[in-house]
Amino acid sequence: ICGVLPTEEEYVAFMSDTDPNKRAKLVDSLLERKEFVEIWVMKWAELLQIRSNQTVSYKSMLLYYGWLQSRIEENVPIDVMVRELLSAQGGTFANAATNYYQNETDTLKVAENVAQVFMGMRIQCAQCHNHPFDRWTMDDYFGFAAFFSQIGRKPGEDPRETIVFNSGGGEVSNPVSGQVMKPKFLGGAVPDLAGRDRREVLAEWLVSTENPYFAPNLANIVWAHFLGRGIINEVDDVRVSNPAVNEALLQALADHFVEYDYDFKKLVRDICTSRIYQLSTKANESNESDLTNFSHATLRRVRSEVLLDLITQTTSTKNKFAGLPLGARAVQIADGNTSTYFLTTFGRATRETVCSCEVKMEPNLSQALHLLNGDTLQSKVAQG
Repeated sequence: ICGVLPTEEEYVAFMSDTDPNKRAKLVDSLLERKEFVEIWVMKWAELLQIRSNQTVSYKSMLLYYGWLQSRIEENVPIDVMVRELLSAQGGTFANAATNYYQNETDTLKVAENVAQVFMGMRIQCAQCHNHPFDRWTMDDYFGFAAFFSQIGRKPGEDPRETIVFNSGGGEVSNPVSGQVMKPKFLGGAVPDLAGRDRREVLAEWLVSTENPYFAPNLANIVWAHFLGRGIINEVDDVRVSNPAVNEALLQALADHFVEYDYDFKKLVRDICTSRIYQLSTKANESNESDLTNFSHATLRRVRSEVLLDLITQTTSTKNKFAGLPLGARAVQIADGNTSTYFLTTFGRATRETVCSCEVKMEPNLSQALHLLNGDTLQSKVAQG
């Protein structure tokens, strides 16, 4: 429930409790567990590509991860967190959210990532031609990219730190027409910038109700985490030719999320106490062939990090990961570059892209062989 395994004591207490609201009480208690924070920090770290590389030092990466962890831990409203992130400026040490713009420095890639993560849209195709499967044109693409064309970067006093700021200059042109593109919201208007930082203007629009994509996209991501499949699937492939299987459901979730002022825990609580989430995997004659409408639960695999933590917990052993103390859990790994043979084999995201496809959930022969005779499982069984 909620991505957190209850303790044995919690399970026994839950089964013996006669309160008709016992499920809601258990969900509320699990929402306050540190494990809930850890698994959602891991999920967001994938979306934000938190990893050390040639442009982001290890120290900057840790500070960036710490910033994200504090926001999830304090249940900061998601719209507030996103505005902080997209309008961030200052040193990558002093204001760790600025690492978002240091992790990816190409203007066009930044625009593509923002559209994919926060609106669920893959607009990459519109860079070279009008999108063949969606409404977006090249003018839409480069108009959106123009919001990120004035990001300035300069060295800090520490050679590992970079200062991110609004340079006030820099434009994006449509390479076919040669026209300089004014910043334009995707599916929206050309805003009055009035000398403001373009990123601030975009962030305000992005999380507002004027943007019809932000709340549904985040609701869809959370739904897919718990149900194994998005109402729009894949979750980052929103387009007119890939509609929601239940538009009313998606809109209801989004409306509630907005009513809650983007309180993430309340959205999770709604899903985890819903009838749909409690359905059995046992199908009947009417729904045995249904794979899209959530008429019964589907068996799904656990992620690589969770699987390793489950094996470690069951065998009473400990793991040692780079940069973490002995006994740390795999879901606590901050750096996308830190992995093990087990985690890589079972599909841990490298965080090189924002694509949801980076997390591999499909079984393969290497996984089967590793469970049969791999060092990880064999050594843990021998030790535990």
